[in-house]
Amino acid sequence: MFEIRPLLGVLVNYRWTLKTHGGLSKVLRMSEASTDQQTAKLLKRSKEENEDSSERLQATKKVKTDENTEDEKRYPKKKVVLLMAYSGKGYYGMQRNSGNSQFRTIEDDLVTALVKSGCIPENHGDDMKKMSFQRCARTDKGVSAAGQVVSLKVRLIEDIVEKINEHLPAQIRVLGLKRVTQGFNSKNNCDARTYSYMLPTVAFSPKDYDTAKIAAFRLEAETLQRANRLFSLYKGTHNFHNFTSQKAPSDPSARRYITEMACGEPFVSSDCEFAVITVRGQSFMLHQIRKMIGLVIAVIRGYAKEEVMERSWGQEKVDVPKAPGLGLVLERVHFDRYNKRFGGDGLHERLDWCREEEAIKAFKEAHIYPTIVETECQEGSMVSWMATLPIHDFETTAGETRENKDQKQENADEGNESD
Repeated sequence: MFEIRPLLGVLVNYRWTLKTHGGLSKVLRMSEASTDQQTAKLLKRSKEENEDSSERLQATKKVKTDENTEDEKRYPKKKVVLLMAYSGKGYYGMQRNSGNSQFRTIEDDLVTALVKSGCIPENHGDDMKKMSFQRCARTDKGVSAAGQVVSLKVRLIEDIVEKINEHLPAQIRVLGLKRVTQGFNSKNNCDARTYSYMLPTVAFSPKDYDTAKIAAFRLEAETLQRANRLFSLYKGTHNFHNFTSQKAPSDPSARRYITEMACGEPFVSSDCEFAVITVRGQSFMLHQIRKMIGLVIAVIRGYAKEEVMERSWGQEKVDVPKAPGLGLVLERVHFDRYNKRFGGDGLHERLDWCREEEAIKAFKEAHIYPTIVETECQEGSMVSWMATLPIHDFETTAGETRENKDQKQENADEGNESD
């Protein structure tokens, strides 16, 4: 009797444990089921929100696509050329410097204006190859242009020239637009370029002249004739490896063809006498024109003998001085072969700018010439450069020391070729 009671107690306790734990297990199972339901609801809600967001994004893209499609239908892209004029002061040349926005160029402002006016899609502004963009000539830092031409595809919106100019600074203008063939490339189709170089005539003064008296100097007719005789020596095809950087005498690309080069009659502006040198050639290398002018000035001033010019396009290295860039202006680019082939086909216009001549002249008189004269009178870039002529050695081959010094300057200007 006494042995059975403990056993009954154990059985009662065991049944109570099973009952209690079974209820707990049921509660746990109910809790897990509730959690699973909540998780499922959250996942379903998240999926629905993602689907809704995706639908809204697709709808937005569709609207933008529809808008772009509508714009393209209304304004299909066509190949054109733009006639440009600009004052280069304050700009690091024509061509954009990819990834180097601190050095502002003419093309930076042009592309911005093209995007803002709606002529090109915004997403093409960083890669103008998509618009087949090409400039006819690359101009150096500070160099101006009165007849630069660029080719590209644009949407032909109404009043396109006016709308582009609305987003350009006053010192950059688009003066004309013409349709061209789909395969047209302004650089490759260009037959020749004409540049001008405006300088104070004191540049042709004797070496013992006091250049501080720049306003008193007047160029004599005999000196002008001699300068033009020297400039005429450049006509024809020569090896201009000494008139640029990093060109070997054996490099075929150093041979360039010059058709015209002469200095015009002097004139007075702001009490100082100036003259304009005009040069036309098929193409020009980096700093070539400035060095051509610099060498003639050195001969006229008496620092070099005339024979140095013949020697300069020979095989040996010659120390050729480089005139300042301030007065250099791209006047005009020529498309004679294109005009002959397509200009009379009844479908395309000739690439000449007779109707724009007045606008070109007005821009030069308002923005280019005053800037050159004012800057020259205030900063004296030509007179300062003339003071460096005595350190050039024109009698012998350029020494290694001088060549290294020049090379540092050339390397600093790389990437801004005139052509």
